Amino acid sequence: MQVNQLKSKPHFPILDGLRGIAALMVVAFHLCEAHATSRFDQFINHGYLAVDFFFVLSGFVIGYAYDDRWGKITIGDFIKRRLIRLQPMVIIGSIIGGICFYFQASDFFPLIAKTPIWKMLIVMLIGCTLLPIPKSMDIRGWQEMHPLDGPAWSLFFEYIGNILYALFVRKFSNTLLSILVFLCGAVLIHLTVTSPNGDIIGGWSIDPTQLYIGFTRLMYPFFSGLLLYRLVKPGKMKHGFLLSAILIVIVLAIPRIGGKENIWQNGLYDALNIIITFPIIVYLGASGELKGNFQNKICKFLGDISYPIYITHYPLIYIYTAWAKDNKISLQEGLPLASLVFIASLTLAYVCLKFYDEPVRAWLKKSVFMRGKNPAKV
Repeated sequence: MQVNQLKSKPHFPILDGLRGIAALMVVAFHLCEAHATSRFDQFINHGYLAVDFFFVLSGFVIGYAYDDRWGKITIGDFIKRRLIRLQPMVIIGSIIGGICFYFQASDFFPLIAKTPIWKMLIVMLIGCTLLPIPKSMDIRGWQEMHPLDGPAWSLFFEYIGNILYALFVRKFSNTLLSILVFLCGAVLIHLTVTSPNGDIIGGWSIDPTQLYIGFTRLMYPFFSGLLLYRLVKPGKMKHGFLLSAILIVIVLAIPRIGGKENIWQNGLYDALNIIITFPIIVYLGASGELKGNFQNKICKFLGDISYPIYITHYPLIYIYTAWAKDNKISLQEGLPLASLVFIASLTLAYVCLKFYDEPVRAWLKKSVFMRGKNPAKV
């Protein structure tokens, strides 16, 4: 069987739903972040851990989708499939970031008003490739590798995880993979409990410290998800969706642990959730059974919208943050507008999904994998 005839495996619908819930929590986290004065008074305090949860999910799903198929596909085929799945939304996210950029000009983002259009367009085009830019090309002031669409940094590491899997880790025995995961987990614990900020936040800049954080956030979650798929087969659980959904919301929303006096406690909280709780949640989600058509539709919608809303919402957040910071707006005062931004983010993501992402991916699949083939036989 050639790659052209390789059919997609059935999804885990609850895992799709959990990905959507986590993505919505990220949007809420970023809206609340606009009103926070420090890491300690941030409402929905641990929303940043959604990235690490996404990596666990991704490792599990990649293992499920490809681990037993390497006799049927090549590394090139795998990379093409991942590019078709991820890159179209990376491109539209960068373009939306460019369109919104000058609406974000403010005292909070003073560099924007000084940035010529040609420079912004160069950054936008580089963003479409997902190649990171150095700090010297920063046009916002946050030193992001993707200053028009900040969350794209995690997609940069997602690609690295996929490449490492395709080139090397897919060949690892379970023993060797377990050793890798154990060592990465030890590094993760060390990073979180010794962090001067008491958390695992970071990974979005091109400098040694931020790259170290980014790789640490990738390596354990992604490959622990792969190991989970290989070692623990899903069972059957009646209320898996409800239980796993409640758990992920609690983990991401819980207030800061330990305070300023014991910041290591929050770091330990981060580590324990990434190492223990997130794999448990993924297992529960993979084992859960949905009841009725309504639950299936909810999970499908959440899964479909999860990636688009994650990669397109932040340009709107930049605008909202500039307004909230410049005018010193409290969360209570900003809640009506924050709610509108949340709805706008969801609407923008849905429009991008239906009128851009799905059609483009369908065309790319047909062009790349069905060229010269009879669709009825594929």
